[in-house]
Amino acid sequence: MGSALMKRGVAEVGSLRAKGEKEALPTVPAAARTLTLFETFARERRPLSKSELARLLDLPESSCSDLLNTLHLLGYVSRTISTRRYYPTSRLLMMSQAISESDPLGLLAAEATSKLSQLTGETCTFGVLDGDAVKILAVMQGSHRLRYVAHAGDRVSLHGTAVGKALLSELPAEEMARLLRLKPLKQRTENTIIDPKEVTVRIEAERPQGWFSAIEEATVGISSFAIGGLFGTEAAAMSIVGPTSRLIENKDRYISILTDFKAELY
Repeated sequence: MGSALMKRGVAEVGSLRAKGEKEALPTVPAAARTLTLFETFARERRPLSKSELARLLDLPESSCSDLLNTLHLLGYVSRTISTRRYYPTSRLLMMSQAISESDPLGLLAAEATSKLSQLTGETCTFGVLDGDAVKILAVMQGSHRLRYVAHAGDRVSLHGTAVGKALLSELPAEEMARLLRLKPLKQRTENTIIDPKEVTVRIEAERPQGWFSAIEEATVGISSFAIGGLFGTEAAAMSIVGPTSRLIENKDRYISILTDFKAELY
């Protein structure tokens, strides 16, 4: 699994180069190993021995030892006295929190949802992947008396929302399939698609048009339209959410606004 994660990172760099984002640049394998180590701890959620980490990271034990010694010296991992197992300290969390306070994606999300809501009068959300769900990073409530209400930090389904489908569309096929099969998909309404293969077919059918829809698939009476894209290597999506009747009535105008946003944002 560790080797697969590092290969995925290399593949993402290769994808950017293929798109002409940058000229071929030197990479630092040690940086990839360090990030993969923390991803391994996040997945395992338990203290790990040096030998276990070497196996999970597909590294020689000597290289794993050097990496752990460095992180231990810097205060990013701790080591138990009796079992000699390692686990991350709170230092990484503290650094992440300090960075997130000025997260440019969060600032962009707040600005974009505000502008989109002003143009449509509907509640607009900006979401990113959070495990097997969508985490709403920013929300601007609509101006209509009857409107959809959401809050930053809410988690919504990938399969039953337009924002979720837009995010899934940005993933490699194998990653999309993996997320849809992590656990049984919940039937939220009679319109919810709960077969992972059918969800994939629906996403592939809507992909060419550049936007995605969910008509009363998460909540009865509520529908949504969304666009997605990549900010660097992170998938993010925006959606317009509201009462089904009003969204259907204004579909062409809302889709036109979303399409313009996609060209500007991504």
